[in-house]
Amino acid sequence: MQPPRIVVIEDEPAIRRGVVDALRESRYVVGEAGDGETGLTEALRAGVDLVLLDLLLPRRDGWQVLAELRRSRPSIPVIVLTARGTEDDRVRGLKMGADDYVVKPFSARELLARVEAVLRRAPGRRPKILRARLGHAVIDAARREICWSERERVELSETEAAILTFLLARRERAVTREELLSGVWGLEPNGLETRTIDMHVARLRTKLRDPSGRPTPEAILTVRARGYMVSADLVAEASGDAG
Repeated sequence: MQPPRIVVIEDEPAIRRGVVDALRESRYVVGEAGDGETGLTEALRAGVDLVLLDLLLPRRDGWQVLAELRRSRPSIPVIVLTARGTEDDRVRGLKMGADDYVVKPFSARELLARVEAVLRRAPGRRPKILRARLGHAVIDAARREICWSERERVELSETEAAILTFLLARRERAVTREELLSGVWGLEPNGLETRTIDMHVARLRTKLRDPSGRPTPEAILTVRARGYMVSADLVAEASGDAG
């Protein structure tokens, strides 16, 4: 199998070189760019599996690059790398569709762990995914889309599809945030903040509401002091090995 291709968009040469070298030592195929305009072009090339994106970039900033990636290739995983570690920045990045958010300074070991976790959820590197129905909508997490009608389709990100798959495979019970962090992100939950999960679930819930405004059954329930579970209205149609 061909190794994953990763594009690193970072304007600081020393940081970019360190990230690129660490990835290449781990046998990834790596492209790189020092500005947002060039980086976007590289990220949109065929065969890219993951983008590592700085926010403070010349020519086109990271927010603009992220927004364009979500419009043009909504399923491509994006990990934001930035010194802007405020809660507002993290929330904004997650709401815009980032799959993970790593604040500088970070270790090569941490970055590689997060890269591996995101790639495990990428096409061809994860189990067969469930299909489900919610009212009249058909949800196909393998194709990462919700079909409300012939003309109304909503795309899911890699992380949203992985969360939905994980919850559907355990639909008989509540799933803790720690389980999601471990099972979806591939990270040890001990001492790590789980707000990332809440932000992704909130965005997924929004996509699971009929865009035409018709009433939609609640798809994902919050179980107080426990975590999340799918409602009885979200009916699984087919499944693979959820791991």
